[in-house]
Amino acid sequence: MTDTPWLSEAEMSAWMAYLTASHLLERRIEEQLKADSGLTHAQYEILAKLSAAPGRRMRMTELARSAVVSKSGLTYQIGRLEKRGLVARAACPSDERGVLAVLTDRGMSCLEKTAPGHVAVVRAFLIDQLTPEELAGMTRIMSKAAAVMASPYGDDPMGMTGRTSTTGVTSTAGTGVAGV
Repeated sequence: MTDTPWLSEAEMSAWMAYLTASHLLERRIEEQLKADSGLTHAQYEILAKLSAAPGRRMRMTELARSAVVSKSGLTYQIGRLEKRGLVARAACPSDERGVLAVLTDRGMSCLEKTAPGHVAVVRAFLIDQLTPEELAGMTRIMSKAAAVMASPYGDDPMGMTGRTSTTGVTSTAGTGVAGV
């Protein structure tokens, strides 16, 4: 493991700050969504994606890609949303094998009720804490990272397939190893 490019102190500080902030923000979002509507963040994002789609409907494969979840993960979440009457499945008219996820009127009402609290949390704990310049910088940084991960090599950017990976392990110089 001598060829492992360990994180420098500055890199580790940035990584740990990102992890801490993202986990804390996710916790606040989950708390707000559960309190206001009983939704998880993943379910809220599915409803939001469907509300923005033409006819409030999307093919399941397209929705999975857009929501950045696996097809099986989406199927599970859609099943839970269906049981609550927030989403329905429909046959795709252009492809008999395709399935559409459709936001119901009840789902739209739930989203409209929940969205103001969601935006308030995102604003209070992230957006309003940043200057316009910091917000622009964050957008550039996160867009750059997302582009790398969404590239054809995003699942294996370092060509690690078939080799023992050190992904998920970081260290500051001389202080040992910390799990990420």
